[in-house]
Amino acid sequence: MAGRVEGKVAFVTGAARGQGRSHALRLAEEGADIIAVDLCDHIPNVAYQSATEEDLAETVRQIEALDRRIIARKADVRDRDALKAVIDEGVAELGKLDIVVANAGIVVIAAWDDTSVEVWDQTISTNLTGVWNTIQLTAPHLIAAGGGSMILTSSAAGIKGLPFISAYVAAKHGVVGLMRAYATELAEHMIRVNTLHPTGVNTPMADPSTMAVYGPLLEAHPRVGAMMTNLLPIDMTEPRDQSNAVLFLASDEARYVTSMEFTVDAGNTQY
Repeated sequence: MAGRVEGKVAFVTGAARGQGRSHALRLAEEGADIIAVDLCDHIPNVAYQSATEEDLAETVRQIEALDRRIIARKADVRDRDALKAVIDEGVAELGKLDIVVANAGIVVIAAWDDTSVEVWDQTISTNLTGVWNTIQLTAPHLIAAGGGSMILTSSAAGIKGLPFISAYVAAKHGVVGLMRAYATELAEHMIRVNTLHPTGVNTPMADPSTMAVYGPLLEAHPRVGAMMTNLLPIDMTEPRDQSNAVLFLASDEARYVTSMEFTVDAGNTQY
């Protein structure tokens, strides 16, 4: 039996580890070849450890172990020229592009009055402008392929206003706006555009060093603590839970699914 995305080529940002690696692996398991990018560098103001070039090499190893092809490069989604070079190289090598997973993102936890201009600019440029760059630079290749699927990683914070991450909330709401705009304009080319809205995911972004920052803030502002709670009795999901949704949205099973906010949030957005 053929895989659910057999013969397709997927471009995944933030692919060195976490959700990005999981998405790339899940798509490769079902037959896709992969073009992968990651910053692989230190990110100022971010509490958790950044991905490394060794992490990206491990993604390559795991994809190749599945007997799939992968083009993986170090690139910043904020750098249009670098991003375009990787996309164009990957398409030239692998022949086409069918699936785009705009996953790369960061989070900095701070109260509204402690969110600096630097943190604001850094978060918006990575989490929103980086997604816009990804869409704009990949869309011509999907058009040339006769259509395809774009999955943009938003968040539960792209549907409701979670506390102490105002720049992140603004960016993730903006990703929904990009989805709606591009789903409308690219529909004539049979390109589907949807957003994925996770709750917490068990990745380095949610490691103890990150979560520890919340403690004093929630103690000082206890009324907003319930907003962090999932309706289902779990603290967070696993990357593969999100990757299964990416696979569905990328596959022909979702061939008429577009302009949708797809939640894998354990009911978090119901609060």
